[in-house]
Amino acid sequence: MRCLRLASSRKERSGDRTVLRRLAPLRQVFILLLACLIPAGATVADETAGTVTGAASETEDTAIAMRLAQLLQSARAVVSQHQDLINNPDLGEKGLTPERVLAETVALYQKQTGHDLSTIDPSSKEGRLLHAQMEAIKEVVAENQETINKPGLAFKGFIPAVFGRLVNEAFAERVGEEARVKVTAPEKLIRNRKARPDDWEVSIISKKLGQADWPKGAPYLERTSADGRPAFRLIVPEYYTRSCLTCHGEPAGKMDITGYPMEGGKEGDLGAAISVIIFE
Repeated sequence: MRCLRLASSRKERSGDRTVLRRLAPLRQVFILLLACLIPAGATVADETAGTVTGAASETEDTAIAMRLAQLLQSARAVVSQHQDLINNPDLGEKGLTPERVLAETVALYQKQTGHDLSTIDPSSKEGRLLHAQMEAIKEVVAENQETINKPGLAFKGFIPAVFGRLVNEAFAERVGEEARVKVTAPEKLIRNRKARPDDWEVSIISKKLGQADWPKGAPYLERTSADGRPAFRLIVPEYYTRSCLTCHGEPAGKMDITGYPMEGGKEGDLGAAISVIIFE
């Protein structure tokens, strides 16, 4: 199976995370299609039974994987909410610090899920992974302060899609031997090689999430393998909203503002998926 490929060192990632330095041409900025997608529902599809069940959601790995996906969604939403501030060319220092972004992310996550991250034992498996993800969020925001605060530039390129990818990479550098998170999509919608689905993701997206009778928003979970190791895998579908269609809508083939051909998507279409691996 193909899985998320890790960088050999943190040094290799540092330049990649400074988005402003990689803005030319503009189409390189919009490298993922996940700036605005509907959050997944709370139901879980059990692969052995083929039906939606609440029982599987009680398992530790399912709970952890869903929380990692939901926290990533909350973080991207915060960055989305601050796009006007980030892209304001008349302001230098924005006050959008790593601590502020994380605090707003945690607050939004708790509001949407009812789960209080402050109650997690940091030494537990759940605590280690969620704290690693929170540290990854802070790291990416810290590394892009120059970009965020650059005056005189109306578009910074620090969009939710790019931010989410960088957070997942920073997370993998911390705990990649224990867990990984990736945002992927149906193969025909991929705009960045790093987002390509692996064999398992291709199969599940096409045979499960992409089917008309799949319960809207229901994740798919399975105990299988990844990188030749036993692993728990969960994948959460995400769907186009109206605002996504500016770049991903109709007419198909027309060049969007980023220089990519539009996919011809419609509101509610499957646009992406958050894939989580927890190694045994």
